Amino acid sequence: MNKNTGCFSGKIARGLLSAVLIISFNVFAAPWDDQDPQEVEAILDKKFAEGKYSPKGADSCLMCHRRSEKVMALFDGIHGSNAQGSPMQDLQCEACHGPQGNHNRGGKEPMITFGADSPVPAEKQNSVCMSCHNDDNRMAWQGNHHDNADVSCADCHQVHTGNDPIADKSTEVAVCTSCHTEQKADINKRSAHPLKWQQMVCSDCHNPHGSLADANLKQMSVNENCYSCHAEKRGPKLWEHAPVTDNCATCHNPHGSVNEAMLTTKPPMLCQQCHASVGHTSNAVFGGNPNAFNAGQSCMNCHNQVHGSNHPSGKLLQR
Repeated sequence: MNKNTGCFSGKIARGLLSAVLIISFNVFAAPWDDQDPQEVEAILDKKFAEGKYSPKGADSCLMCHRRSEKVMALFDGIHGSNAQGSPMQDLQCEACHGPQGNHNRGGKEPMITFGADSPVPAEKQNSVCMSCHNDDNRMAWQGNHHDNADVSCADCHQVHTGNDPIADKSTEVAVCTSCHTEQKADINKRSAHPLKWQQMVCSDCHNPHGSLADANLKQMSVNENCYSCHAEKRGPKLWEHAPVTDNCATCHNPHGSVNEAMLTTKPPMLCQQCHASVGHTSNAVFGGNPNAFNAGQSCMNCHNQVHGSNHPSGKLLQR
């Protein structure tokens, strides 16, 4: 090989590399990614107003997109099936991604994309999903925690798959805790509900699509939520403990704690947030020496019926 041939070969190699990079860019990046998001949104609004849907439906889309594994994975799930109410029985791909218009003529006309990288606002992304998924379980979506945080449906759900991770109890907690990192730390503490073993999942207590209760709880109060499993703690009791009837979270952290029984603070400090130490002067917290009355389980050595008592002599929650 002479010098000129080597130089020519090098130019070919560089040319091929440039072509590969251009092709790769075209495969993984949408042609409208460099457009102003407001401009993209305006074009999409206009396309919806015009309503130029393809007469061939998905066949038109698959002429270009059939080589993508991610696109073809749609047909592994319910959205790509012929089930009643599925997008494939309606406008097919365009039921979610909007009217094709002139998209397939040069590829420069945008379609609706979903997820955090989409130029389309979360509210409009979600309006597409909610046009079908508008039922009793989602009636409180507007104004709930996720809606106010501009979370889109596609941030949690995957459509182009046969197994949506958020809909699978073995992976649901992992999806939720990818954002809720404080709760992820709590469920790994020494005393916690068994979420990390998938014996419970977040949706056992919360409705991620919104509810009329605080923290998107499925029941109308914290206590009602807890009683759905801990029925033995439900009253009324003959002798009730005020914080128990008020809010379980006054004493317990439902996501987990370093203290026994998920207590927010270790006894006797927890009890002394409400109760004075009158009559318990030997308490080590106040400089005395611990004794049989406050060692070990502390206040619960004597007042062991902290959730309430039905015993006629249980005024002090001792029996």
